Amino acid sequence: MPIITLPDGSTKQFDEAVSVMQVAESIGEGLARATVAGRVNGDLVDACDLITGDASLELVTMRDEDGVHIMRHSCAHLLGHALKQLYPDVKMAIGPVIENGFYYDIEMEHKVTPDDLKQIEKRMLALAKTKYPVVKKMLSRDEAVATFEARGEDYKLELIRNLPNETEFGFYFHEEYVDMCVGPHLPHMGFVKALKLTHVAGAYWRGNSENTMLQRIYGVAFSDKQALKDYLLMMEEAEKRDHRKLGKTLDLFHLEDVSPGMAFWHPKGTTLYRVVEEYMRSQLIENDYEEVRTPLIMDRSLWEKSGHWDKFKDNMFTTETDNRDYAVKPMNCPGHIQVYNRQLHSYRDLPIRIAEFGLVHRNEPSGTLHGLMRVRSFTQDDAHIFCTEEQIKAEVQACIDLVFETYADFGFDNIAIKFSTRPEQRVGADAVWDMAEAALEETLQDANLDYVLQPGEGAFYGPKIEFQLKDCIGRVWQCGTIQLDFSMTQAERLNAVYIGKDNEKHHPVMIHRAILGSLERFVGILIEHYEGKFPTWLAPTQCVIASISEVHNEYVAEMSKNLKKHGFRVESDLRNEKVGFKIREHTMQRVPYILVVGDQEMENGSVNVRARGGENLGSFTLAQLVDLLTTDIGNLGRVSA
Repeated sequence: MPIITLPDGSTKQFDEAVSVMQVAESIGEGLARATVAGRVNGDLVDACDLITGDASLELVTMRDEDGVHIMRHSCAHLLGHALKQLYPDVKMAIGPVIENGFYYDIEMEHKVTPDDLKQIEKRMLALAKTKYPVVKKMLSRDEAVATFEARGEDYKLELIRNLPNETEFGFYFHEEYVDMCVGPHLPHMGFVKALKLTHVAGAYWRGNSENTMLQRIYGVAFSDKQALKDYLLMMEEAEKRDHRKLGKTLDLFHLEDVSPGMAFWHPKGTTLYRVVEEYMRSQLIENDYEEVRTPLIMDRSLWEKSGHWDKFKDNMFTTETDNRDYAVKPMNCPGHIQVYNRQLHSYRDLPIRIAEFGLVHRNEPSGTLHGLMRVRSFTQDDAHIFCTEEQIKAEVQACIDLVFETYADFGFDNIAIKFSTRPEQRVGADAVWDMAEAALEETLQDANLDYVLQPGEGAFYGPKIEFQLKDCIGRVWQCGTIQLDFSMTQAERLNAVYIGKDNEKHHPVMIHRAILGSLERFVGILIEHYEGKFPTWLAPTQCVIASISEVHNEYVAEMSKNLKKHGFRVESDLRNEKVGFKIREHTMQRVPYILVVGDQEMENGSVNVRARGGENLGSFTLAQLVDLLTTDIGNLGRVSA
């Protein structure tokens, strides 16, 4: 006689085992119609699953994030259903949920085209409209193998073979289509209201280039048509803002196959990059960090001691010389401990804050590379704070304050926080993890900050706080991190110590922190956030002075020289072109201010100032122009400026 406890604390008692859906029906018909799944004692299960004993139950609907996730997963099966009807010879591989949607890897001779996607999508929506039920069955290993052998599903059979210890498998029947999955899935396909197939890409089976190249069909799905429409509009806007296209248009950087995943920065892009770096350097000075530089290549033994070799060796670039193995550094922390260890420190010295604009390399799979957003070579605005346990909260709070101040200066005021706890593969004792997680969580709570818990998503050496910023079109970017590490400084690792008040040696706590994360990626985010229309402090060229005719060129050169003396980034346009052409061209280049010089300006000792948006601000003397630019630059990128 199970007793079911609901979220409001009320209970329901049943005479026998009861399904999630039956509990929903006992509460009300409307709730039952809306229920897609349930959380039993915190675990997500199908609506048809039975509850056999006393349990807590939370009903999941399409208003819940979990409900939308389940719907997207079921859309992958719906895609398989439609494909099998349109292309009976297709072989299904895997079809997981991804952000905002799903994909399915398939093998078939026919190459899917954009027109094919429209037909497949049309069939999916037609099937969903019938609201056919999704039937769950648990099959034995022999039954599962027989089912897929009869259907010629070679990839599904391989998946079963790769799970030798499983005795039964979850199967979901979509009318004549069947798929294997751990679930949960929708009770019927009528919950699917808004989906779109977006594109097709190639993908090796199991991500191994020695395996068959499959076709990967991507789709997105949302709870309603308006949400889908909003997303597609956002994607259209994102396409216009693509940093790779703007990088070419604005002559900022390029990428090429001679160095995959590594950017070639052009003069204007280098200027932008340098401004971002110098801003962060000013923050280091203000917050009492000491900047260092550490070697790019270090002996394998160091990475083994730090624990990185076991965790990251497949993503490291390695080399060998003089019968020694070396790794190109994928992160900076072991090098910073080497700097710390050059002196014997007292507790009075702590905290010690070591920072580096550290160039790191990670051998990311070629298929994951994406402009500046996913690269193999990048610079971290990295820092490590060595402190006592008593100093943890103050140091973490200072890092949090720095994150919010920095993001506001760059024009981001919508920040989300996630707190990630211990992963399955980790170093350090559970007691140490307990202490580290408690320290971070208490700091967040004391600061009255809202955060989302991410169990199991911490770094291998410690828990972490992640900061996600939302750009102007609503996309979320994970950038900053604060990670607490009680393990890497231990004797069995890299053995960092300080002399405590008791005159004994102690191991400091190590706080890993990055504010921007990867400078390359952050510049890419800035390009897309501003669509290349950077605030004046970031703009590679802050103003262009254009002459109307050759007689004005000498005056333009003198004005340019004076502005450069004041520290502004200025270009002169002395070409024998009409001034209207010059204005249009520099407007297309997103220059914040275009200064025009003609006869009247020469006589008055002034320039005519046009803002990037097309507004004619009028005539300015040099002193007035300096005040205008200084004030504008002083606002940085703050939204409220």
